[in-house]
Amino acid sequence: MAVGLPKRISRAELKPGEYLCDYCTARCCRYFALPLEKPTTWSDFQYIRWYLLHGQASVFVEDGVWYLIVHTVCKHLQPDHRCGIYETRPTICREYSTDDCEYDDDWVYEQYFETAEQIYEFAETVLGPFDGGDSIRSPRPPLLPVLS
Repeated sequence: MAVGLPKRISRAELKPGEYLCDYCTARCCRYFALPLEKPTTWSDFQYIRWYLLHGQASVFVEDGVWYLIVHTVCKHLQPDHRCGIYETRPTICREYSTDDCEYDDDWVYEQYFETAEQIYEFAETVLGPFDGGDSIRSPRPPLLPVLS
């Protein structure tokens, strides 16, 4: 937590005249997420693998909807977790309210993928082995001889 910020409290502990933003660490200003079409083919999963090969990206599923999440801090986020362009902030920021913000969220998703290998393994589980080229997996090692 940044220096000078009050201890984090629950929404229920807010006193009259206090604002949730006074305690927030600006989770919503540290990433953005875009919905994806649900992958159903190896081609779809290959695109997701490509996304995950880039730094600071992950994919999650929430309520059956797939999302690409890009972990990047807004360049106008100030050290006190406030917006540096509050008066001229984008519409998406203006429409966002503390009523449904992520302040209290524990960020548990139905599925969460951080690496290309994770999405590949998931695709294999859903679609079966990839038949469009070489596998990203190492070949299966030979069995060890049975000693008597």
